Parts: sequence; structure tokens; C-alpha cells
Amino acid sequence: MKYEELYISYLIYFNRDQDYFECHEVLEELWLRDNRNPLYKGLLQVAVGLYHFRNNNITGGRKMMDSAADRLEHYPSLSLGIELGSLVSQVRRYAKKLERYDEKPFSYYDLTIVIVDPALQQAVDLADLTIKTNIPQRRGPERPERVKTHDSG
Repeated sequence: MKYEELYISYLIYFNRDQDYFECHEVLEELWLRDNRNPLYKGLLQVAVGLYHFRNNNITGGRKMMDSAADRLEHYPSLSLGIELGSLVSQVRRYAKKLERYDEKPFSYYDLTIVIVDPALQQAVDLADLTIKTNIPQRRGPERPERVKTHDSG
């Protein structure tokens, strides 16, 4: 099977860089080009859910994770050259933990998409050599640091 370059880029940004904003950008382009394929939409939502939670948007993270798992669970466990079933299980667990976040907070952690197709792994390895490493950024509003003032009295 030949894999889309944008999908390969998504896997690199997801697994190597944990840059979920960039994951969203590249997979959204593919999703729109591929007639809004629900499988791509679900993978996109996993990245958006992680992005939200990493940026302290617990509700947004939970909603995206729930939606992603609901969308992806109908596909075969091995789809698009990855262990989709394993990813869905991880996403479900994450969403359940986020539901109880107020009572039982936990530290943010990344997920990994396991590649099972050797051809896809080879394509990812080749693309990895040419795709510049991204350092994940906060791409939303941030509180300014408090300015310390000194009493002059």
C-alpha cells in the first residue's frame, strides 16, 4: 500500500515531535482533500485532544478524545498500517481519566502510534530524514508573567 505524504508527516509529528498542532495542520489538509474521510478525522481529533490537555484545556481534551475514540472504534484494529485498535484503547483510557480529572488529577503524557506495516515504517524513516524537527509550541493565549514591583518605601 502506498501512503499519503501528509499522513506520513502526521505520524512523524505525532511520534517524533509530539507537535499536535502540526499534526492537526497536515492531517486536516489530507482530510479535506480526501472527502472528509472519518478515519483521518478521528486521528486528527486524537492530536487535538492531546494538544488541548497539554495546554490545560481539560474539557476540550476530553471531548476530542471521546469523539476520536467513538469515530475510530468502528475500523479494523489494523488500519492504515498502524495498530489502530491499541490507539483507540489508549484514547478511551485517556478520556476516562480526563472525566475524573477534578477528583484525581494526573500529569499530561504523550501517546505513541504503533506502526505495523514495514512499508509504512520505511516511508516514515525516509521522510524523517527530510522533515525538520518541530519543538511543540503553545499556540494559544498565555497568561503574561507577573511583573514584580519593589516598594520604594
